[in-house]
Amino acid sequence: MLLVIDAGNTNVVFAVHDGHAWVGQWRLSTSDVRTADEYAVSLLSLFDRVGLDARAISRAIIGIVVPAALYELRRFCRQWLKVEPLIANAHLDWGEDVLVDNPDELGADRRLNGLAAQKLYGGPLVVVDFGTATTFDVVNEKGQFCGGAIAPGVNLSIDALHRAAARLPRMSVGRPSEAIGRNTNVAMRSGLFWGYVGLVEGLVKRISAEMASRPKIIATGGLAPLFSEGTELFDVLAPDLTLDGLRFLADRNPAPLLSHSPERP
Repeated sequence: MLLVIDAGNTNVVFAVHDGHAWVGQWRLSTSDVRTADEYAVSLLSLFDRVGLDARAISRAIIGIVVPAALYELRRFCRQWLKVEPLIANAHLDWGEDVLVDNPDELGADRRLNGLAAQKLYGGPLVVVDFGTATTFDVVNEKGQFCGGAIAPGVNLSIDALHRAAARLPRMSVGRPSEAIGRNTNVAMRSGLFWGYVGLVEGLVKRISAEMASRPKIIATGGLAPLFSEGTELFDVLAPDLTLDGLRFLADRNPAPLLSHSPERP
């Protein structure tokens, strides 16, 4: 079985694939101070709840945008699962061309989304990932990653609005029934939700206009189901896209030999 670890800015997602389907997915908050042993306490107990034997894990791969968390995640794989994880970086065989100025600065999550979407749905396409930041990633008809755009995530916008305006409450995002708010709460919800729908629709329209042919529009990320209710923009809702990208990348690359090196990467 394959363990994939998607370490984002907000959450670390652990998922196990048995070669046919995902058999479990779990989320822990991202922390650069959590130790390998703490990961083990949390994750191995979650394995037990679904009857999954940790000894069945034969491979692992890590995609990470928080470099400080890598050392302990790698240690967890080595010490508790007895596997050496692949690290999703530019040195692996991705099977695609990247048409950006500096591939080394490209976030692993963005490239993984492009890889998975191209393999599952074919290009040309635009992947909109609703995460801590909202990213727009473009793959052309040849399967080449062409770049994209990055916007603040909606929860970052909520935090900024609350901090900058003392009298405005902090709230969770939700779809309001109408655009015209007749009180502060509904007005904020309208601005956050419908304003963000407008941002996504407008940016995708501009990106699509620069492409040779109409792309498929793919939505992924934790808030994708919510925002897909407010627009007809998306052709596909793909919640596991980044995890699938890690799975496809692991399939393309040989498993490394187990290392017992204590040194930080």
